Formats: sequence, C-alpha cells, structure tokens
Amino acid sequence: MIFNWFRKDRVQDPVQTMLTRVIAASRAEPLYTDLGVPDTLEGRYEAVILHMTLILRRLRHLPPPADDFAQEFVDAFFKWLDMSLRDMGVGDLAVPKRMKKLVTAFYGRARSYGSALDDGDRAALEDALDRNVTERGDPAQALAAYMIAAEAALEKQDFATLLRDGPDYATALPAASGDHHGA
Repeated sequence: MIFNWFRKDRVQDPVQTMLTRVIAASRAEPLYTDLGVPDTLEGRYEAVILHMTLILRRLRHLPPPADDFAQEFVDAFFKWLDMSLRDMGVGDLAVPKRMKKLVTAFYGRARSYGSALDDGDRAALEDALDRNVTERGDPAQALAAYMIAAEAALEKQDFATLLRDGPDYATALPAASGDHHGA
C-alpha cells in the first residue's frame, strides 16, 4: 500500500497538488529578498501560513464543493506539518506538543490577517505581519501590499481555475530585483 505513494505514474490528488503549489508560492524568492520575510525555518512557516490564509479565504467564498475541498486541504496541510516535524527529527512524543503550537499559530494568524483584510484595515494587517512575520526594523508595508494584491488576484479565479492552474500569487510579487527571479 505505501509503495503506491512512490509510483511515478500515480495520479496526483487535487488537494496534494494545491498544497504543493501553495508551499511553492511560499518559497518564492522575492518574499525573502524584497518583502521582509526572514529566510529562516520560522519565516518559511510564516510564509506558508500567509499563503494558506489567502487560498482558504478564496475557497470560503466559492460555491460547493470548494468548502469540502478546503477542509481536505487543511487536513492535508496539518498532515504535511506533522510529517515535516518528523523528517526534521522531532521525536514521536514531542510531535503532538509542537503540532499544537503550530496549529494555534496558524489559526491565530489566519484570524488576524483575515479580520484585517475583511475590514480593509491595512494598518491592522501591517501590524499583524510586523508582529508575526517580518524581522525587527523591516517594515511590513510591502508584505501587506503583496497580500492585498494576491487576494485581489485570487478573487478572479473560480474553483475550476484554481484546481487547474493553481492560485495566482505570482502576479502580486514585486518585479525581481538584482540577479534573482520571481516565482
């Protein structure tokens, strides 16, 4: 049974495909080079939370079966987190405690970012991002602008387009600066 997971011809599950795309978006170089996300383990987790929040907000506003998909997507995300902790060498007894912290952080940030976006309160969004994501002295204005632009881009995508093409975060990224390329 487990060996089926490693087969090359395995048909990719849409939930796993979406999770892979969201994680890839959270690794886009301009987030770290231009938008103030620290290139650390914690910074990368914060970038994943940010992108998860945006896609879940979009799915929440789409007709069924988007709501069922969203729940499967969140479940897959938490399974991925669990597996990632184990891959990093966190022991079996410590994983539940770490997962509790990560899940609490996820829902707290999703609520904070979502409230600010719902209210159109850019200052509250910047404050939340400054508290949770950006490094000291690195202003969150650019990251807040990215979130707002990414949400606007996602609003143009229906459920079928999201499944087929993945979430459209890249159009919200700043143009690449220096010698690196945006995702």
